[in-house]
Amino acid sequence: SYNIEMGPLGPWWKESPQPFNCSIEDPTKQTKFKGIKTYISYRVTPSHTGRPVYRRYKHFDWLYNRLLHKFTVISVPHLPEKQATGRFEEDFIEKRKRRLILWMNHMTSHPVLSQYEGFEHFLMCADDKQWKLGKRRAEKDEMVGGHFMLTVQIPNEHQDLQDVEERIDSFKSFAKKMDDSVMQLTHVASELVRKHHGGFRKEFQRLGNAFQSVSQAFMLDPPHSSDTFNNAISH
Repeated sequence: SYNIEMGPLGPWWKESPQPFNCSIEDPTKQTKFKGIKTYISYRVTPSHTGRPVYRRYKHFDWLYNRLLHKFTVISVPHLPEKQATGRFEEDFIEKRKRRLILWMNHMTSHPVLSQYEGFEHFLMCADDKQWKLGKRRAEKDEMVGGHFMLTVQIPNEHQDLQDVEERIDSFKSFAKKMDDSVMQLTHVASELVRKHHGGFRKEFQRLGNAFQSVSQAFMLDPPHSSDTFNNAISH
């Protein structure tokens, strides 16, 4: 079960009784089926066991989909996107590892997601046979979606109905405003990126050339010029 308790600002999830973190290291190219299948394996080490397990991206993807299926009332951040080409290039592997670390940090710090049995299975199971059994068990979990609420333990304190309704209405307004604002921000940012790849790029190049010209002018007067300043504006 998952517990909700009353805090100074209202109800919140009870903190995990055993907080932990998890490292993701050593991305290594592996093969199977006599070299036909190639993939990247990551060493995943939870701090509360200290025992590493090795996971592929597809294992992270399985866990992510289990979390979405079970915790429909909790925001689960996206995994780094899949990529069809260039999957084994060093820059891509390092970039994906950094994003997986950020994702994992969110999972381990969340009071509910960090206690999910499927997550525990992902972090601790090192045996292939046991992995398949635990995977099937997680996929057969019936306490998902709306049924998840049956596993939530609420505070015993009496709650004023009017106060609860006002809190819900306030949160609904906040959620709608936040959703609309984030969509607007995403649209504006995308437009700005597009413009910087187009006309703005040439304008900034012209601006850079102008600064470089000023730097060259200062260099014509060595006794009074500053190398540090010239290097800064001509960089």
